[in-house]
Amino acid sequence: MRIDKCFFCGSPMYPGHGTHFVRNDCKIFKFCRSKCHKNFKKKKNPRKAKWTKAFRKSAGKELAVDPSFEFEKRRNEPVKYDRALWTETITAVKRIEEIKNKRQAKHILDRLKKSKEIQKAQDIREVQRDLALIRSPAAGLKRPARDMDVEEEEEEDKKPIVGVAAMEDDLDTSITISATKKVKKLAPKRQRAKIEEIRDSDQEMEEN
Repeated sequence: MRIDKCFFCGSPMYPGHGTHFVRNDCKIFKFCRSKCHKNFKKKKNPRKAKWTKAFRKSAGKELAVDPSFEFEKRRNEPVKYDRALWTETITAVKRIEEIKNKRQAKHILDRLKKSKEIQKAQDIREVQRDLALIRSPAAGLKRPARDMDVEEEEEEDKKPIVGVAAMEDDLDTSITISATKKVKKLAPKRQRAKIEEIRDSDQEMEEN
């Protein structure tokens, strides 16, 4: 089964579909629908219509240059019928179609990566510009009363434990402070006792 292509938009044409236009110079133009035929008669350029294959290839949206397209070219070379050659050709056509589809899909993914990067940069700029408008999702939500009661009970349970620890700390600090004060008070008394002993010894020496 031969599947032709529309002369204007490039879409596939199956047997029994579309229209044929034969010009005065015996050149045949095949169109898939009346829309393509009308645009052809109006002498429209298919590269300027966004819904055609020619526009998509010229804009880089579809794979345009690839070795797999060379096999689709019609070669007017008479070949003697051979069943083995025919089976090899059919298997080769299927394999070429798979390779072409994979390369086409990879080309589209590579093209979409660039658009994702551009969209991401645009989103970042928009967020930075309108940062004041962004609110937290939980900003307007109210916590239920049960959670509030549970939190109050937990706080009440924690309060006495904190008070005991604070009292122990106060006691420890007061004891250390009082001990240091006593040491400071005892120091001048000892010095006075030493001075008095020295004076007594001097008086005894003078009497002797």
